[in-house]
Amino acid sequence: MEKILVAGATGTTGKKVVQLLKDSEHYQPVAMIRKADQKQQFESDKIETVMGDLSQDVSATTKGIDKVIFAAGSGGKDVVNVDQEGAKRLIDASKKEHIKKFVMLSSMGADNPQGELKEYLDAKQNADQYLDISGLTFTIVRPGSLTNDEGLGKIKLQKKLNEQGEIPRWDVARTLVKSLDTEVAKNQAFEILKGEQQIEEAVQAFQI
Repeated sequence: MEKILVAGATGTTGKKVVQLLKDSEHYQPVAMIRKADQKQQFESDKIETVMGDLSQDVSATTKGIDKVIFAAGSGGKDVVNVDQEGAKRLIDASKKEHIKKFVMLSSMGADNPQGELKEYLDAKQNADQYLDISGLTFTIVRPGSLTNDEGLGKIKLQKKLNEQGEIPRWDVARTLVKSLDTEVAKNQAFEILKGEQQIEEAVQAFQI
């Protein structure tokens, strides 16, 4: 069982990632938490936790970890310090521990930031670029607008979709977990929306 550190484990998408990892045969989740009182919700589920605040030093969080999923976000409140610099801090910590793969939850539009979300997309772009040159094996997942609809287990996936749209958080979480496979979309970024192709098939078939 590989140990997977989940940054953003208390968030709406991160919680789903943790649950999928817990239910999997190959992975064991380690939830990164900022406050001691967040520990209970995971430990009652027998899920390991580690203390780490992305706005500060997180170098101790990757010890004993095999792979990382970054699903954290400040919700627009502190995009530079959390979404951008927090991601960079965790990438640096992952390099130090020779993490086998880093899966980044990014956003559609991060390759060309503009519009009303430009500040957020700039932060995501900077984090993505930092990961790209880090030397780590990585996959960057860029979903459209996230919804709380029931996941269907099916997506549309391309390097660039050239369309706007939505995708349920459950299907984003499933895509992140499927992307943990070291050989899947290795050192690549792709966009996803809700679609007709089974997630595992779409991720496995992705080629540049």
